[in-house]
Amino acid sequence: MPLAPILFADIINSLPLWGWGLLALIPPAILALYFLKLKRQPLAVPSTFLWSRTIEDLHVNSLWQRLRQSLLLFLQLLLIVLLAITLIRPGWKGTELIGHRFIFLIDKSASMGASDVGPTRLDEAKKQVKNLIEQMKTGDQAMIISFSNRATPDQSYTGDRKLLRTKVDMISQTNHTSDLNEALRAASGLANPGQTGDPNNPADVNVAEAMPATLYMFTDGRVASVKDFKLGNLDPVYQKIGSLTCGNVAIVAFSTDHHPDKPEKLEAFARIENFGFQPAAVEASLYINGALADAQKVNLPARQFKTGRNADGDDEILPQVPTVAGIKFELARTAELEKDGILRLEIKPVSSDVEDYLLADNKAYAVVSAPHPAKVLLVTPGNDALMLALSTSEAQKVATVTIVEPAKLLDKAIQKQLAEGAFDLVIYDQCAPAAEKDMPACNTLFIGRIPPVPGWSAKSKETGPIFTDADQVHPLTQLVRMNNVLVVEGTPLKGPPGTSVLLDFDSGPLYCVGPRSGFEDAVLGFEIYSINKEGQVAANTDWMRQRSFPVFVMNAVRYLGGVKSGANAPTTRPGMPVTLRAEIPVGKLMVDAPRGDGFEVPRETQNTYVFGKTDDIGVYSVREGTGAKVSQKFVVNLFDEQECDLFPAYKLDIQHEEVKATVSKQNARQEIWKWLLLGAVGLLIFEWYVYNKRVYL
Repeated sequence: MPLAPILFADIINSLPLWGWGLLALIPPAILALYFLKLKRQPLAVPSTFLWSRTIEDLHVNSLWQRLRQSLLLFLQLLLIVLLAITLIRPGWKGTELIGHRFIFLIDKSASMGASDVGPTRLDEAKKQVKNLIEQMKTGDQAMIISFSNRATPDQSYTGDRKLLRTKVDMISQTNHTSDLNEALRAASGLANPGQTGDPNNPADVNVAEAMPATLYMFTDGRVASVKDFKLGNLDPVYQKIGSLTCGNVAIVAFSTDHHPDKPEKLEAFARIENFGFQPAAVEASLYINGALADAQKVNLPARQFKTGRNADGDDEILPQVPTVAGIKFELARTAELEKDGILRLEIKPVSSDVEDYLLADNKAYAVVSAPHPAKVLLVTPGNDALMLALSTSEAQKVATVTIVEPAKLLDKAIQKQLAEGAFDLVIYDQCAPAAEKDMPACNTLFIGRIPPVPGWSAKSKETGPIFTDADQVHPLTQLVRMNNVLVVEGTPLKGPPGTSVLLDFDSGPLYCVGPRSGFEDAVLGFEIYSINKEGQVAANTDWMRQRSFPVFVMNAVRYLGGVKSGANAPTTRPGMPVTLRAEIPVGKLMVDAPRGDGFEVPRETQNTYVFGKTDDIGVYSVREGTGAKVSQKFVVNLFDEQECDLFPAYKLDIQHEEVKATVSKQNARQEIWKWLLLGAVGLLIFEWYVYNKRVYL
């Protein structure tokens, strides 16, 4: 495009007509003065040596010769031209940062690591933010907030542009999921002082002077809708980062389990999805402890899409559900594999034509974990049916059971074990702890008694309660059939807030489960055996003769004891905390991250260890104390379809307000006259130099 149309597309007349007339007279005046300055006088010379030079002077008096050799004349005329152009203030319609206070939200979640624009989307976002910072004027202030699943205030309000640019450069990529909610609330706390941003809070009023700000959100829009939030004094601008050519093939699930028909085999399952609009062929390679074990080629059709128009009449591409392929590997079940088996699945495009712009979801990990039996303590005066159900071969596979009499609850050693969480489940049969402080640091099952915990209460005993309903979805009552069960006496229950009714009778709930500071207490409102009026042990139900009774016991052991089904170690997503438990009570756990970093995790009050440094994808090893051997492992995988789907959103939904994608800067006049004036000053200095140094061309 020619330069002139750009520079003179928008001009402003700074002089009246007579002023331009006077300006037009200056170049002819310079030319006239140039010719009038030469005044020669005849001189007698003693030699003819100078004749040739005299003849040259005669030639110089011709107009074109003088014009061709005068640098000063050219510089003077050019100076007048620059001044004339400066007076018309040339410029063009460009972009400029509008406002005085700015909040820049920068998305650093996993999807911002895609390479469809810039080196990565995050790099492109940082570049655009720094361009806006450069346009800040004196008195403007801005702050930087980066976010993924949590927000980080990188820089509070400041007008120091160099500091702001430095803070933007320091923002690093993460593998976390994305949540705009916390970032918006952090921004709202600065623009709406004293407010939480919750529109449903009647006491949510300003306690200080509001400071309106323009809120720039640099993201690809792969975020969930924000609910219960009001923008208040924030003026939102959504800068969409990412292109429509953003194909991606991702592993969205990977796990292992025992083979249902072959006990000597294990199975590894994976689900791969194609989020792009082109067909994709990838090779899926399975590694066991770093060695290649198997590989499969997977073909995924292109993702379908529709085109349509939005409410503003603009064309939009509407992606449909991504295409899916499931793969399965069979593995020989060996002691070495179950003891320390780390599986890694990698996918790689077969052809360079396959669009795959995100690498974080091309690897997934799983740890083959032999089942660890739950530690169960049964406190009972004697219950043959219950002890028999806990001594079966199936029960012994998932639980190690210790049986004591109720009197042992007064033993100091038992009390210490209960307080330190040495057991995963305590079953209280026909007995209960003396007080709330004596409750164990684990889940419990009470049979015929209620826990000494606030919120639990029982009505008077009802004779012959009739079963009416069961919660067949809850793990504690799955496959438990009570239609043919007779109960002599039962006590209807009431639990604390959050309690779930599992078995309901005509007289009220007789089996419930409720929360207790991170643990759960399940309560059965009738005894299996009871003491009759004659002081003899008598059956209170015929349930132990039914097939559903051992199912009830096994459900309690598996669910309340924390028994994990399958052969998989726990898995979580990047940035999400993991709750760990130790095999023996220790003061701290040592966690080794995939990159080799070591972390100390102190023990919580409930015999749990909460680890939150799950930033890296891979396998984490846990040791119970410094120098101890690895006792357990867990894995971190992306496994988030929202992050794997790289198609940028056309709008953000904030409390039912649609913030449409736009450019990060607004139209404003860009002027060039200042630069032209600066050039004229430089030209004047150069002319002075030429005149004083007698420079000739």
